[in-house]
Amino acid sequence: MIVLASRSPQRRALLSHLGLEFRVVAAVFAEHMTGADPGDLVVANALGKAREVAARAGVPSEGAVLGADTEVVLGGAVLGKPADAKSAGAMLTALAGRTHHVITGVAVITPGGELTAHESTQVEMRALAVPEVAWYLGTGEWRDRAGGYAIQGAGALLISRIAGDPSNVIGLPMARVALLLASVGLWPPHAGPGDGARAS
Repeated sequence: MIVLASRSPQRRALLSHLGLEFRVVAAVFAEHMTGADPGDLVVANALGKAREVAARAGVPSEGAVLGADTEVVLGGAVLGKPADAKSAGAMLTALAGRTHHVITGVAVITPGGELTAHESTQVEMRALAVPEVAWYLGTGEWRDRAGGYAIQGAGALLISRIAGDPSNVIGLPMARVALLLASVGLWPPHAGPGDGARAS
């Protein structure tokens, strides 16, 4: 049993591809946005979410609590999530025609301890005309999205190139998660600890 410490429907959909039994418990955790290297930042946020849920809902005796945090980084600066359409438009304008990084931190808490990792994917957004930015803002897809866009929806039209794991840009780096779960014997499904450890 996996407890997903996230309310994100995108992470829920991605996790379902692993074929594992899981339930969702949304974390109540104030994400940190500054004061650390972006990789360290997303890992700290992912671990904070997982720890909060583990303390409140418990850690399954034969499972784990999984937390994640995704941020968009442009020129070393973490953009966060836009507060409104105006700030989303500013983010899209800054990203347009440039390459940025999407970094996701992942934390796995089991009865035996904690594991963390992070994944970085390079994304190039094409140059955007003002009407295109206005169109995208009108879709409402920017809401609650790091960097103000989502590649699994209409935002795919804004992107010219992705170098790395696309699932990481959506919010959960699937290969990385599988490796972490395999290292503690929780993936593939029905594998014993020995099988899972060899898979990593």
